[in-house]
Amino acid sequence: MAIFELEPMKHHVLICNGGTCMRHDGEEVTQAIREEIRKQNAETYIHTTRTRCNGRCHDTAVVIVYPQGDWYGQMTPAAGTQLVQKLVEGKKLEPHLFHECTGSSRPE
Repeated sequence: MAIFELEPMKHHVLICNGGTCMRHDGEEVTQAIREEIRKQNAETYIHTTRTRCNGRCHDTAVVIVYPQGDWYGQMTPAAGTQLVQKLVEGKKLEPHLFHECTGSSRPE
């Protein structure tokens, strides 16, 4: 899906499609997230990108949400659906959240 207008974008969801995640429902998680975005009519403010390996194979399947910098693991298709619902509500999917990036300053 092409994105032409970035101003309304609130969330960029990076979905790991590396080898290990793909063996642990990565494709199904990807499709569940994208389908729920459509159901919620959230295409204008939630965008998805498939990535290669994010280096967290023991947390498979991994989904990262920016600009928040929230890392979610052990994702299933049902959890992917719930994640989108939480994003629409302005909340986090706490049971799957394993890391939150904090601070906005860059290292010097």
